[in-house]
Amino acid sequence: MSKYIDIAVNLIGSALEKNIDEIIQDAAAQGVSPLIVIGSELDESEQAIKCCQQYPQQLFCTAGVHPHHASEWQADSSEQIKRLAAFPQVVAIGECGLDYNRDFSPRPMQRKAFEAQLALAVELQMPVLMHERDAHEDFLAILKAYRPSLTAALLHCFTGNRQSMQAYLELDLHLGITGWVCDERRGQELAELVTDIPDNRILIETDSPYLLPRSMRPKPKSSKNKPQYLPYISAYIADLRGQNHQEFAQRVYENSVDFFGLNKREDFSIEKGEPHEAS
Repeated sequence: MSKYIDIAVNLIGSALEKNIDEIIQDAAAQGVSPLIVIGSELDESEQAIKCCQQYPQQLFCTAGVHPHHASEWQADSSEQIKRLAAFPQVVAIGECGLDYNRDFSPRPMQRKAFEAQLALAVELQMPVLMHERDAHEDFLAILKAYRPSLTAALLHCFTGNRQSMQAYLELDLHLGITGWVCDERRGQELAELVTDIPDNRILIETDSPYLLPRSMRPKPKSSKNKPQYLPYISAYIADLRGQNHQEFAQRVYENSVDFFGLNKREDFSIEKGEPHEAS
C-alpha cells in the first residue's frame, strides 16, 4: 500500500473533533499517516499539541495564527507561539498569511501577524505553513523579504492562477494541492496548472473537513471531507500529471517527510512511515 501524509487537517474546532480516534484510524487504514493538524489560533494550537500527545507519531501539528484571527494578535503572541513551537509535536509555524477574500480581520492586522510569524519562523529555523486568498501582491511582497532566511515555506491549499503560481515557484515555495482540483466547476484552472508544478515542490492535502472532492464516486454520504480520501486526491492529480499513481504518491510522501523534517526524527521511519523505537 502507498503511504501518504495529509499535510493539512482541521482536526480541532471542526466537525471532525468529536470522532478523532475514528478519523485517525480510518485514515491509517488507507495508508494516510501521520496527519498534520492545523493550529489556526493560539488556543487551538495548544489543543492541537495536547491531541498530538495522545497519538504519538500519528499526529503532528502546526502552531500559529490564521489571518482570520489576526485581530486577536497581541504584543506577546510571538512569544506564545515560540513557547508552543518548543513542543516536539510542532513541525511548522502557521497557519499564517493573508486572506482578503473574507477580511475577517483588518488587513493591517493581517499583515502585522503574518510578518511577525515569518520572523519567528526565521528565528526558530522552522518551516512555515501559509495561507493566501485574494491577497497575492501583498503576500508576495511580505514573503520576499523573509524567504531567503526561511528553511522551508509552504503555501497550502493553492488555488491561484498561473502568474501567482510562477511567482511562488520562483521563491522556491512548496504548493499544497487539495480536492479543489477535483471540482469541475471551480477547479478547472488548477487542474491545468497542477501539471506544471515540479515534482519536488508539490504536496497534497485534504484540508478536511472542507473541500470534499466533488468527483468521488460513489459520493460519500457525508459532505465532510476526511483524511482517508487523500489517496483519491493523489490518484486524481497523478492522472492529470500523467504519472504512475504509486510513483507519484511515493514522491509526494517523501516531499512531505522532508518538508516537515520528519526524516530528522529518531522516532519516525521514512522507509515505512511508521513509528519505530529510537536507538
